[in-house]
Amino acid sequence: MTKARDEIDVLDHEYDGIKEYDNPLPRWWVLTCWASFWFSLAYFGYYHVFDKGESVAATYQREQIAAREQRLAQSAKQHVSEAGLSVLVADSALVADAKLLYGQRCAVCHGPDGQGQIGPNLSDGSWIHGRGELTQIYSVISEGVPSKGMPTWQAQLSPVELQKLTAFVGSLRGKNLQGKAPEGTPIGP
Repeated sequence: MTKARDEIDVLDHEYDGIKEYDNPLPRWWVLTCWASFWFSLAYFGYYHVFDKGESVAATYQREQIAAREQRLAQSAKQHVSEAGLSVLVADSALVADAKLLYGQRCAVCHGPDGQGQIGPNLSDGSWIHGRGELTQIYSVISEGVPSKGMPTWQAQLSPVELQKLTAFVGSLRGKNLQGKAPEGTPIGP
């Protein structure tokens, strides 16, 4: 004789007069749970253990740099002007990007912070070439001063990179960092 369904599937415990059936979970639910578990292990291994994937923060920073580069490329197509370069100097994120380029190309002669070594101090109020205007800084960077040992960078750098360097050097103006003594003509008050 077989037992009735109520006798087979009812669990032994009771709570507030409620008895519970011993039903298995749906198969699709169990498979989804296990798939989520294995996916999370693979995800953790890929991004955190083996460091193969790019984090969301790194992706965001890379995209922000690319957007700034694109904006700079658009401005490089236009004529270089004091107003256009002033906008670049005011962009702190762009100046931070430019500091890396400055460190690769200019820091050997002008010091890591522009305080001067072989080359002049870029942070004081004195200028050897021009009056410290951004267009003059751009000209000195791009055309160089071969008689003083300053290379012509326009052959080695793109117009975007020249503008980035101009923005960084422009951001150093007036900081008066401790370094090489002022050279050239004092500008300003």
